[in-house]
Amino acid sequence: MSRAASLRRVGLVILVANLGLFAVKAVVWRTTGSLAVGSEAANSLSDSAYSAVVLAGLYLTTQPADDDHPHGHERIEPFVSLVVAGGIFLAGGAVAYNAITTLLSGSITVSRGPAAAVVLAVGALAKFSLYRYVLRVANREQSPALRATALDNRNDILAGGAALAGVLGAQAGLPLLDPVAALVVSVAIGYTGVEVVRDNLTYLVGGAPSDELRAEILRRALDHPDVAGAHDVVAHYVGPEVDVSLHIEIEGATTVREAHDIETAVVQSVRAIPEVDDVFVHVDPKELDEWKHDSEVDRLAAFEEEQ
Repeated sequence: MSRAASLRRVGLVILVANLGLFAVKAVVWRTTGSLAVGSEAANSLSDSAYSAVVLAGLYLTTQPADDDHPHGHERIEPFVSLVVAGGIFLAGGAVAYNAITTLLSGSITVSRGPAAAVVLAVGALAKFSLYRYVLRVANREQSPALRATALDNRNDILAGGAALAGVLGAQAGLPLLDPVAALVVSVAIGYTGVEVVRDNLTYLVGGAPSDELRAEILRRALDHPDVAGAHDVVAHYVGPEVDVSLHIEIEGATTVREAHDIETAVVQSVRAIPEVDDVFVHVDPKELDEWKHDSEVDRLAAFEEEQ
């Protein structure tokens, strides 16, 4: 299955699952009056809204390259992730507001019967399944939008567990646990939003990838038998993908055709890394006195040896 089809299918699965969870939680909330279940219903409604945005964003980001976007549309993904973060913050704020106003009013409805506890337990299990599925596809396809969604699902598991504890505690005679659990849910929701923003800012501001990836780029360049060294190795994110530029050092007696073949081989080797998009290689012959010491290259080479 192509990357485009895979991402779109995951987006549709997430949307349908969140809509189903919202519907079930909303019915149980109306029946039981549990604030913890209500907060989880609000969370699922927010999840459904951003799932629709994610599905639309994944459709756009998987469109082929065109004249206006010669490198494709993948750079839309970090913006989709920030929309997800905005929805997460709104949901967390709404849940916190309802919990605080309930605590201040002193009027707390305690749900009776097993319905509230059952729907929260089922919701947590469903979110665990979604988390594992979405994270697996996100890692395989290098998708920041899906990774943001996976993080939200992971924290929904913890939030659902807190809500379940609140419902059970309230039924056991401690009604304050229900709005307190809703507050815990709101904090978990907000923390997820912070994680999503933090992760995607790196993509948007052109941050450097991990040392592991940069060391792998350097190793592939130096693996060529005719490359004597490298310097000025620069790797940075352009959207969710990495652009690379580097200087390789070769003997000055190398012919133009041979230098071209060396440069092409290095470009192809580095570009074969899944996270890498474009690679720019500058060839420095020894006789021009452009070979130089680069402390960052030394550090990355030492890092590679330690792995």
